[in-house]
Amino acid sequence: MTTNKPLLILIAGPYRSGTGDDPERMAANLRKLEEAAWPIFQAGHVPMIGEWVALPVLHGAGGTGPTDPVAEQVMYPTAQRLLQHCDAVLRLPGNSTGADQDVAIARERGLPVWFRIEDVPGAAA
Repeated sequence: MTTNKPLLILIAGPYRSGTGDDPERMAANLRKLEEAAWPIFQAGHVPMIGEWVALPVLHGAGGTGPTDPVAEQVMYPTAQRLLQHCDAVLRLPGNSTGADQDVAIARERGLPVWFRIEDVPGAAA
């Protein structure tokens, strides 16, 4: 894929999966997702992580965190809505139902899905 315009790239990977709902482990997973944001930005694109949007919305809905029952109405639906605006997905390693759903939606929409930062157009190898 060659492009002259910056792509909006959803970074998908484990957030809550495999954490046993431990807030520190979820925060560590979010940091791993965020580590991919800088190389994407350096490549001239706009990185996006669903939790950057979903968590403030969740708190606005009165939710206390991703284990709150209201989270079901916010977390996955946020990613689905974001994918209506994203140009591609970077799927990071690790088991994640939500990230797998993101990949499936992206493929249904015909969006590129990359599994390595190096495959993102303009990213340094």
